Amino acid sequence: MIVLVFKYLTPKWVRGITIFPFIVLSYKEDKKNLILINHEKIHIRQQIELLVIPFFLWYGLEFLVRLLQYRNSKEAYLNISFEREAYQNEKNLDYLKQRSFWDFIKFL
Repeated sequence: MIVLVFKYLTPKWVRGITIFPFIVLSYKEDKKNLILINHEKIHIRQQIELLVIPFFLWYGLEFLVRLLQYRNSKEAYLNISFEREAYQNEKNLDYLKQRSFWDFIKFL
């Protein structure tokens, strides 16, 4: 995992984005935000499990399905299985130590 700070690579409303093996943060002070970093580390694990490119294909397809379902882009984003797992477990800094393979499936 390599943490970079580059606010021009992230959309305005995003504080961090993960593209294996990089976590790109919008703000330098977020390097100390353990919850945000843990959220992004969960995405790293998901990307490794799905071999990166299939992760992004699944992510995009699920976003489109959720967009049709909720008719709201923020609700669609928050209900993507990968995001649901990350948000639900971001405060548990030991989550990745106990997480099972493909645990995001539980959040579909």
